[in-house]
Amino acid sequence: MADTKIKAPQTKASVPAPGKKDEKKPYKKPRNYNLGNGIYRFSRTRMFHKKAVYKFLDKKTPKTVKPKKPLTVEKQIGGDKNGEKRIVLLKKRKANYPTDDPVTVHHAKKCYKDHRRYLRPTLTEGTICILLAGPHKGKRVVFLKQLKSGLLLVTGPFHINACPLRRVSQNYVIATSTKIDLSKFKLPEHINDEYFKRKRDKRAKKEEGDIFSKKKEEYKPSEQKKVDQKEVDKAIIAAIKQHKDKKLLFTYLSAMFGLRSSQYPHRMKF
Repeated sequence: MADTKIKAPQTKASVPAPGKKDEKKPYKKPRNYNLGNGIYRFSRTRMFHKKAVYKFLDKKTPKTVKPKKPLTVEKQIGGDKNGEKRIVLLKKRKANYPTDDPVTVHHAKKCYKDHRRYLRPTLTEGTICILLAGPHKGKRVVFLKQLKSGLLLVTGPFHINACPLRRVSQNYVIATSTKIDLSKFKLPEHINDEYFKRKRDKRAKKEEGDIFSKKKEEYKPSEQKKVDQKEVDKAIIAAIKQHKDKKLLFTYLSAMFGLRSSQYPHRMKF
């Protein structure tokens, strides 16, 4: 007997309603597609002719000039003594104008002296620091306080390592874990940023034969600074003597800091 095949019932294809577009269009492969390794089905010249680009090369569309809106309008005016016509502005001008220019508001700019000062948490009063720049670099000094300018006030003391009262930026200082108790010592109030400013006299006008007569004057500390240095040194040395490792501290402050071969500061614990 021959096999009898049952045919499946044919369903009508869903026809979209008139006025509605298909939600999903079937994907069409572009006529010029990549065959592999950057090689395309048609070359550039072949596509040039297929797209008929040559038809649009010299074609120029005329410029559309937009009509300008009139600024004035001519009005007829009746009366015997009138000029019969008058030109009136469509957009009226302002009734009044400011006499002065508008004031431009400038944002408030803070000067450097008004900036907020920050201090590293490792830098506390009495901390022994290592100087990294300046004429006293390599010396160990005692940190006294931070001045209003943000600079650090340090001293050797001068009696131990010949480093006087100085102002140093905290960028050029290494703070160590060694500290001296300076809670009993109070720094004089007149030692501030103005205290370290040098007075420079105005230069006199040059005269003939006076070019090489004047030499650059060397800095000499005033008597007031010498007195203040002695007072500060006396208080710091007294605080060192009360420390349990006083002998070690004197040699530690007088010794210079230096690095040998295969010694790296970022690996050290100060």
